[in-house]
Amino acid sequence: MAHAPLPSSAPPLLYAHRGSSASYPELTRAVFVEALADGADGVECDVHLTRDGYLVLHHDDQLGRTSDGSGALAEHTLEQLRALDYTSWKGVGIPATHGLAHEQLMSLDELLDLLLAAGRPVGLAVETKHPSPRGQGLEEALLVLLERRGWDPDSGWLGSVRVSIMSFNADAVRHLLERVAPQNVCQLLDEDSGAQARENLVAGPLVGPGIAFVRSHLSEVE
Repeated sequence: MAHAPLPSSAPPLLYAHRGSSASYPELTRAVFVEALADGADGVECDVHLTRDGYLVLHHDDQLGRTSDGSGALAEHTLEQLRALDYTSWKGVGIPATHGLAHEQLMSLDELLDLLLAAGRPVGLAVETKHPSPRGQGLEEALLVLLERRGWDPDSGWLGSVRVSIMSFNADAVRHLLERVAPQNVCQLLDEDSGAQARENLVAGPLVGPGIAFVRSHLSEVE
């Protein structure tokens, strides 16, 4: 998860990855309602841009794994996506308290509303998903939305929500660092992205890879 560095004496912050996805379908309204009810310190989400320019919460760039849709998400409008079923694949019922069927696909705006209504500080780690047909237009759309809502890119706070942004894509991270303080940006790494991200890792105090990755690739980042 991406968040501000904590003093060594502070307990770790617990973030719900894609929401409380062990209980309900990932990245739906239900999992974020459940995460807040469970007392999570924060939540993680993945964002894509729809054909009509909305940021929506969805992991894959293709429909089908978690819905009854098909094809590229980016080729669908928000209205078309709202008409799909995002819950049946999980095989669990959704309580009425966790949203109606047509409310399960969430926009990032709607997730922010939900978190702001929690009545306590909550973290939000947003991952921009690449490759995106919009390129760094995805990050730009995210920044425009956050700034419209009053986000401070230096402190990371939007009201009671602490927002950080992360990506496996090094170009996306470089784009973000032009406008966002390094402590609010995280370069994600996997086996294929280490070399591409090396410049970002040595460029400043980024929140970086997990300890296991660092230990196994120590010679590459020294």
